[in-house]
Amino acid sequence: MRGNTESAEEHDARRHFMSTIGWIGLGNMGRPMTANLVKAGHTVNGFDLMEIAVEEAAKHGVNPVKSIAEAVAGADIVFTMLPKGEHARAVYLEADGVLAHADTKALLVDSSTIDFDSARALHSEAVKAGFRFVDGPVSGGVTGAEAGTLTFMLGGSDEDVAEAKTFIEPMAGNMFHAGGEAAGQAAKIVNNMMLSISLQGVVEGAVLADRFGLDPKVFYDIATVSSGDSWPLRTWYPVPGVTETAASNNSFKPGFATALMHKDVGLALAGAETQGLDLPAAQLVHAQLQKLVDAGLEGLDTSALIKNIDAKAKGLPE
Repeated sequence: MRGNTESAEEHDARRHFMSTIGWIGLGNMGRPMTANLVKAGHTVNGFDLMEIAVEEAAKHGVNPVKSIAEAVAGADIVFTMLPKGEHARAVYLEADGVLAHADTKALLVDSSTIDFDSARALHSEAVKAGFRFVDGPVSGGVTGAEAGTLTFMLGGSDEDVAEAKTFIEPMAGNMFHAGGEAAGQAAKIVNNMMLSISLQGVVEGAVLADRFGLDPKVFYDIATVSSGDSWPLRTWYPVPGVTETAASNNSFKPGFATALMHKDVGLALAGAETQGLDLPAAQLVHAQLQKLVDAGLEGLDTSALIKNIDAKAKGLPE
């Protein structure tokens, strides 16, 4: 019989394994992320303004609650996964928000993708209220959330990020400490801006190759071992039947919706303006994404950018 011989390290590991987690935001990303935390042995108290989202999360073991106050009560760590900076500010800073109700011992982690200035403001206000705060946006989409293979980009102190990682591990394939406050958001915004620019090149290349009469699979095989290679080329090629992971195989059902990429590139442009930078390629692709939004196609995968080049692109609704 072990009695009271548990070491400090063993106690810490057990505490994290059996922790209570407050979660706010149970949308397409939040639901599978919380499901993975439940599988890892945590108690997750989940809240969302949409009752149906809470009900769906409860099917996967999340304890449904009816307010932010209930979600954060007794929590060792609080996660938020929200659409925009304005929502994150409201959830944390308003009178019925996280800072008003959580115990200051709880670590706060915002995994939303929001603007750089809002992320810095949340860090500042959390510290003023006596909390520790980490910005931790993710990359990998719904499929990564379901598989527990998301990439987390974390901003905060060494100690706070190290603690956050112990909770994040069941949801993650990769975890990076990007730097201090708002560094996670900065990394996420810049990464997605680069992705969108690369993707614009892929869709233009795919259409031009087709017009030249090249077989799409042959061209794909050439480009992937040549200087035109890129992640969106290999993963999101916008012509059906070329690569199995592409949304073009499934009528452009979104893996990463146009609306989300439009938002993220807009965040990059807003951040660039505050830094006095002109980003012409990002401006171009943002305008191309806007064309899809204006056409009512914001719910399609981002690789539907090909429709701006070829209106009759295969796999796209007319």
